[in-house]
Parts: sequence; structure tokens; C-alpha cells
Amino acid sequence: MRFIQAFRLARARCLRGIARMQADARLRRAGLRDSALQCAWKSDPASRRPHATWHRDDARRATDASPDDIPASSRGTFLTRLATAMLACGSVALLGGCSHGTQAAAATPAFVRKGALIEVPAASPLRQRIRVATVELHQAPHELDFPATVEADPAHVANVLPALVGRVVELHVDLGQRVRRGQLLAVIDSGDMAQAYADVAKARDALTLAQKTLIRTRGVERAGGAAGKDLEAAQSGVVQAETEYRRAQARLQALGGNPSAQAPRPIQVRAPIAGTITALSVSPGMFVNDPTASLMTIANIDRVWVTAQVPADELGLVQNGQAAEASVPAWPGRVFQGKVDSIGAVLDPDTHRNPVRIVIDNADHALKPNMYARASIAARQPAQVFVPQSALLMNNDSTTVFVEVAPWTFARRTVELGYEESTDARVLKGLKAGERVIVAGGVLLND
Repeated sequence: MRFIQAFRLARARCLRGIARMQADARLRRAGLRDSALQCAWKSDPASRRPHATWHRDDARRATDASPDDIPASSRGTFLTRLATAMLACGSVALLGGCSHGTQAAAATPAFVRKGALIEVPAASPLRQRIRVATVELHQAPHELDFPATVEADPAHVANVLPALVGRVVELHVDLGQRVRRGQLLAVIDSGDMAQAYADVAKARDALTLAQKTLIRTRGVERAGGAAGKDLEAAQSGVVQAETEYRRAQARLQALGGNPSAQAPRPIQVRAPIAGTITALSVSPGMFVNDPTASLMTIANIDRVWVTAQVPADELGLVQNGQAAEASVPAWPGRVFQGKVDSIGAVLDPDTHRNPVRIVIDNADHALKPNMYARASIAARQPAQVFVPQSALLMNNDSTTVFVEVAPWTFARRTVELGYEESTDARVLKGLKAGERVIVAGGVLLND
């Protein structure tokens, strides 16, 4: 094929040479010489275009002339040039054909198939692009990802209730304010509190009277003027008075009063725990008439729960104490570390998911209750073979790898995968630890 193309090219060149010689012959017949034409071209710039146009047109007409138009004096020179050109073109064509044959013989295939095996020859350029590595057995946890929400630990949330009904005369906190344990929150003026102070005073006075009566009865009894039953009655009166006094004191203390105070005092509402005011439902001057209604809520969010919603079919992979991580859209790139603290006993009937609570330290209060989050739990897995994702190749509906059975000789093998990690895949079947597989460039052999 290359020889025929070279021959056609040589023939075209020869025909163009004949056309040029015919054109020269016609110019000689017309009495125009090259020197005269050049002089006219240089001396008359305005006539350059007509001369050049005429020369091209005349040369074009010259191509239609016959070989007989060539002068006899030029025919010998023409034939000599034509023979030399044909000989040179033929030599070039033959040399080109030989060179092509040599290159074709020297070309090395990229790979050679030998039945089910693929061999990469020593001189193949694929050896520079294919990378082979040994697969090993690893034991790594599998990361399970679930939707979650941030919640305050119920053990560190307190609803502040009024001890008695009354009017709020002072309010010392605002919503969102941090408070310490025992800090004064509000003051309530209550008639029931005044009654509690009065009960303590009455019980104290009754106890004093009972004690004095017992002393007098003992004196009369020693003088022989009192019966035994009078002494016993006096002793019983002291015991009853002491009991009533202690009861009145205990009730006053439970209401937040001070039993040692000499005058009634209003109810002082104090913080039961340290934390943040997350809800507030009272204001100064408001009358509190329901002692079961919460005045405010205090939540300690130094430690929070991230509650993950785990599907029922993955509960077997989650256990108490497992390491876990959480992330929230409010803090992109930040990962909060924690561990599984509790697993719900009942599934949600609507979503058929189980709440799994992860405890996370939140000293800077970056996590807020009711935030949406993503929870990742590290599920323990047995030791398995891992291969890079780049080693996996699709063959019809199967996932395969190229296994090296001999130096630079490979066989395709179907594998069964487990969980896929970020960069590697777990192989359940099809590979053993210590085998060598193509981890890069395998697609060059995948047909």
C-alpha cells in the first residue's frame, strides 16, 4: 500500500513537471522570455497583476497541450529528467515499504492473552503504568452513619416549681442566663408561707409550755401532792409538743423558709442545679396559683446526648461503650467525640428505628439541644482482606480484580465485597491475604 501511494505521488510530480515544460514551450512560441517578463514586472508596478494573471492563465492553458508541443531541443532533457524522477520515486517507495515492514516486525504488543491468562511482555509500555501490590488482612471498625438530634441529659435538667401559691415580687434571672446551684432566682410573697412561720411559732410556744408543766408536776410529785397519772400526762404533753415543733420546722424548711427567723419572710426560689435557664414562664407581679406549673427550666448542657435513630436491622452492630462521633451543620469540619451510653428498649412505631444515645462532653456549649446532627458509630468487624477501590473492575454484572499468578501474568477473579470504606473495600470472598493484585492501571487490561 505504501509503495502504491509513493508511486502515485511520483507520477503526479512528473505530470506537473511536464506541464511546466509545456508552458515554457508555449511562452517561447509567443516570443516571451523569462528575462523580459521579469523586467516588465519590475519596471511597471501597475501592470504586475495583469502580467502575473496572464502568466498563470497561460500556464493553466499549457497543461492542456500535448507532448508534441515540447520543442525538439528540449525533448531529450525532458525524457532524461522523467526517467530519473521515476527511478527516484520507485526507490523511495521501496525503501518506505521496507522501513514500514521493519517497524511492524519490531512492534511489541501491550499484552498477550494465553487462554484465561494475560501476560504483559517485558518490553510492553504497560509495565510502567501498572502497579501491583500485596493484599493484607486488617481488622478495622465499620463506620455506621445515622441521623441524630442533640438533647440535654434528662438527669441534668430541672423544672423549678413554686413551693406555694403567691405573687412574684422579684425576678433575678433572664432566659438563657447561666446560674449556679443555690443562686436566688425569684421571690414570691405567699400567705401560705406566713402560715408556715406561724405554725412554727405556735409549736415552739406549745413545747415551752409543756416543758414547764412537766417541771411543776415533778415538784408536786416529790412533795407527795400529785398522783402518778398527772406526771405521766405532763411527760406525754412534752413529747407531743416536741414532735409538733419538729414537724412545723421541717415543713417550713421544705418551703424554703428559715425556722430560726423571728418574723415571716417571703418564699425565696433558688436554683436546684447549676446550668442555663432554657425556659422562663413568670414575670414580676405575676400571681402564681398553680404549684404544679413550672416557673422556669434549668438545663446543664456541659454534657449532652446525641440521639441517633438506628434502623432495626443494624441494632446488632451497636453496643454500649462503642466509640462514636457526631457532627452538626453549625460547625462544619468539627467532629465531636463520644461513646454510646444507652440503647432504647422500644422502637418507634412510625419509623421503626431505635434511639441510641451518645454521651458527648460539651464544655464550651457548642452543641445546643434540638440541633440536627449526624452520628457515626464504629462497629467492630472481624479481620478481613482490604483492597483499594482502584483495584476493582466491573465485568458484566460481577466485580473482579486481576490477580498475579506469575511474574507479570494475571488472571481475572470475581470477588464478593462487604462494607465499602472511604478508600478501600472489604473482600468477603475471592481473595486471600498475601496474594498480589493490580491496584492501578488494571483498566488497561479490562476489555
